[in-house]
Amino acid sequence: MSEAIAKNPSAKHNYEIIDTLEAGIVLSGTEIKSIRNGKVNLKDSYATIKNGEAYIYNMHISHYEQGNIQNKDPLRTRKLLLNKREINKLTGQIQQKGYSLIPMSLYFKRNFVKLELGIGKGKKLYDKRQDIAKKDAERRIDRAMKQRI
Repeated sequence: MSEAIAKNPSAKHNYEIIDTLEAGIVLSGTEIKSIRNGKVNLKDSYATIKNGEAYIYNMHISHYEQGNIQNKDPLRTRKLLLNKREINKLTGQIQQKGYSLIPMSLYFKRNFVKLELGIGKGKKLYDKRQDIAKKDAERRIDRAMKQRI
């Protein structure tokens, strides 16, 4: 994976990620230029499967400044490019096991924009507290080790 253009900060906090996969996105030219300028946000975005095709919703790509009538709606629904086998696998997991598709990060791979999708289950409040406590304990241990050295 190349360097991320945009990351979803709440993905690992709100979901327990089981598996990840890479998907392409159908974009227009002005959207690509805007993404190259780093004007994209994945914070409230989510992905679903409808009629055998995967889509991403609420991914905000700002208008390109030099683009005129070619600019698209910043929050429009965008199609994800996945194999039929991958879509069937995801459909089975989402319906049977109650998992969700969470956009994790957006990055360039060669000249193509790729989206890392996470397959995850929502965390309960007590799970989030346990994770925070675990990270806090690790920080304390690291500080203590640095002070002794």
